[in-house]
Amino acid sequence: MTTDVIVLNGGSSSGKSGIVRCLQEVLPGPWMTFGVDSFVAALPAKLRDSDSGITFTADGGVSVGAEFRALDAAWTEGIAAMARAGAGIIVDEVFLGGPASRQRWERALSGLAVLWVGVRCDGEVAAGREIARGDRIRGMAATQARIVHEGLSYDVEVDTTHTESLECARIIAAQATRTPPPQT
Repeated sequence: MTTDVIVLNGGSSSGKSGIVRCLQEVLPGPWMTFGVDSFVAALPAKLRDSDSGITFTADGGVSVGAEFRALDAAWTEGIAAMARAGAGIIVDEVFLGGPASRQRWERALSGLAVLWVGVRCDGEVAAGREIARGDRIRGMAATQARIVHEGLSYDVEVDTTHTESLECARIIAAQATRTPPPQT
């Protein structure tokens, strides 16, 4: 079966972004990537630190409101539409809601061939990366390392604790098949 969409789920600082960049290099044909960080960055400023938007707590927790959810639904459907139009898509996600988060994507991607990938990383290693990044609230990585995988199963799992992004991408790419769109 041809893979239309690859969904990577992992906590903050687990190494998803590095894997995504490597996947774009090792997979045949062009693959577009969309991530939760890009979605959050695209939100209007008034929805950051807002009850109706997204709020990050001092301990790294995340809560979202109604306007966030509505825009997220539009974002998800838009990504699915691009895949249906023939684009290879890689999604970089953080399933804070566990199975409910995945179900949201499953509904949007219905009818498409999806490769579900779990990106694991030891919480202490992710916390060290979080500190080195300097752009995350401390505590987010350690908390998310565990909770984003609760109740979920995957087609393939990788662990970035001791495995580099390129090797993880090769493991994932071995499970993904795609016929590149014809050149015009």
